Amino acid sequence: MDTTSTQTLEAAAPPVPGTLLPTLAILAAVVLWGASFSAMKTLLAVLPPESLMLARQAGACLAVAFFLPRLSLAGYRKGDWKWLGLFVLFMPCAYFLLESNALTLTTSSQAGVISASVPLLVALGARMVLGEPLTRRTLAGLVLSMAGVCWLTLAGAPDAKAPNPLLGNILELLAMLCAAGSMIMLKRLSGRFGSWTLTAMQTFAGLVFFLPGLPGLLKAAPHLSAAHIGGLAFLGVGVTLGAFGLYNYGISRLPAARGAAPINLVPVVAVILGWVALGEALSPVQMLAAGAVLAGVLFSQWAPRAGKRARA
Repeated sequence: MDTTSTQTLEAAAPPVPGTLLPTLAILAAVVLWGASFSAMKTLLAVLPPESLMLARQAGACLAVAFFLPRLSLAGYRKGDWKWLGLFVLFMPCAYFLLESNALTLTTSSQAGVISASVPLLVALGARMVLGEPLTRRTLAGLVLSMAGVCWLTLAGAPDAKAPNPLLGNILELLAMLCAAGSMIMLKRLSGRFGSWTLTAMQTFAGLVFFLPGLPGLLKAAPHLSAAHIGGLAFLGVGVTLGAFGLYNYGISRLPAARGAAPINLVPVVAVILGWVALGEALSPVQMLAAGAVLAGVLFSQWAPRAGKRARA
């Protein structure tokens, strides 16, 4: 899941009047992220994970070239290289390595559900690393959501679409931890570096990291259909750059909590498209587990009315 921010992240710029376009931009990013799971699952049938990620990053790098005039390192401070290094190591390097391998073992629907845990993981990480407050409600939601992830994972049975759902879902959860780590680093860096500059760093770092996948890509290239190439373009340009750019635009013009809320629709989109495009389906027990994941996320974000808080 190429998810980017949570309610613990501050907007890069103060909210401005007019919320329709920013809201639509965030919703568009959510749809792109949700669709990326089934697209990756399809392409992994013809490309090894590292080769798929190399092609994806290469497409994104070509698109980044159009934004070179907007990139700037003017905000760099001594020692920032450590945070920037962690930022790109977590995402895209470790994140995509884990997720692409996870999707060879589990379904895109299950992986999409697990992606709902990112907001809570970021909240926990921000408390541990940045000292941001963590409410009891958020902590309870995290526990419920993680219990749902464990339930979903243990309820999965191997089949043609998910040969090892236990290992695949564990890898997907590790990918979400990397995503959370990247977002915490973003919290430290976004005040001094523009969103396109940070996205470009991630894109070029990912290109170098996945270069070992070049032989596999060259071997598979003659067998790629127009649909496969279109899928790679969708992932590289539409998701890696488009979704990130749309979300960064939206979150910079809306309060952070409001901008984060639609992220919880990513697993819904992933499950629907996994069913429509790939014929995947969650069992009744897995649907209950997925419900527990989403319930934990929603519970953590639900705020009691002022009157109730005053009486508490």
